[in-house]
Amino acid sequence: MEHTPDNTPDFADLEGSGVAHRVIGTTMPVLEIRLQPGQRVVSQGGEMSWMTPSVTMSTSTSGVGTSGLGGILRRALSGSTIFLSAFEVKSGTGTVAFATKMPGHIKAIHVGGGREFVVSRHGFLAGTEGVTLAVALQQRLGVGVFSGNGFLLQRIAGEGTAWVELSGELVQYDLEAGESMLVHPGHIGLFDGTVSMAIEQVHGVTNILFGADTLFLVRLTGPGSVYLQTLTVPGLAHALSPYIEPQTK
Repeated sequence: MEHTPDNTPDFADLEGSGVAHRVIGTTMPVLEIRLQPGQRVVSQGGEMSWMTPSVTMSTSTSGVGTSGLGGILRRALSGSTIFLSAFEVKSGTGTVAFATKMPGHIKAIHVGGGREFVVSRHGFLAGTEGVTLAVALQQRLGVGVFSGNGFLLQRIAGEGTAWVELSGELVQYDLEAGESMLVHPGHIGLFDGTVSMAIEQVHGVTNILFGADTLFLVRLTGPGSVYLQTLTVPGLAHALSPYIEPQTK
């Protein structure tokens, strides 16, 4: 069985991830990974969209660098899922797919040799075996930012390739050492582990009362690359709220 419309790219490993893969679509893209025996990819529980029958899925509380009680507790306390899924084939080939939850982009990143990344709360889509996922920052910034769910960033490290999803359009800034920018928390998509971050409160009574939907901004300071996403979940919810009828009992 093969999905081969004229505009569908072939499976390839142009990024050197170790597995053949392709990204299909533009507005709501999906990552498809073709597995051979001995190859294994991992994701957070519930991220898989579809797979061929030859693929075996195993879900547990270990994997992606979170083995042990400490790793499980850290992920549970952060509000992230404690369940992680692994996908592999015993013989032949198999395909497993991961679709984005919001309109946007899928980006491949490579970690190892001291290079790591920090990604937004739901940014991690899947990764090759050897990639680790841990909480980088967790802080409650008030209801105005993420409806009281808190601000969570995750650190992708280890050795291998990970795929992340970023919402809306993707804007890249390459910061020199000491160069910084202030970013609304919802627009943070991905940045190099060399970039430092600090949460700053918006100052000024007028700004607080009338000029901002959040009282906090994140200062990102180089060196390193920063990838900002133009679509935020709170922004989308606010735009749709006038068209959603309140539920009545």
